[in-house]
Amino acid sequence: MTFQVELVSPEGIAYSGEAEMVIARTVGGGEIAFQPGHVPFIGVLAVWSVDVIHSDGGRDTLAVHRGFVQVAGTMVTILSDVSEAADEIDVDRARAAREVAEVALAADRDDAAAAEALARADVRLAVANAEA
Repeated sequence: MTFQVELVSPEGIAYSGEAEMVIARTVGGGEIAFQPGHVPFIGVLAVWSVDVIHSDGGRDTLAVHRGFVQVAGTMVTILSDVSEAADEIDVDRARAAREVAEVALAADRDDAAAAEALARADVRLAVANAEA
């Protein structure tokens, strides 16, 4: 049994397909997995990856930089300003952003913008299967 998954960004539908399971991370709630028949749900997404697992065992992993997830009936909808598949990630740029964020955090451990930038760079590198 599968359900429909759509990842929507301001530019349009960034991802659409069927899945047997979707795994995401919500703010304050940790990782959560959705399977067909899941109760209705709305949550705020953390900067993390979203895994779309297909019935044949295949997996699509996307970097998601905050947003919302909604489960309703046979549909999982993810709304995010920024989402990237592994092949869309500029690894060199992510590494450079990580370095800049680390320098900023070394100067000011309470720099929220740098911490957020570091989280985005880390998730991009993880989704791209690149070493930091």
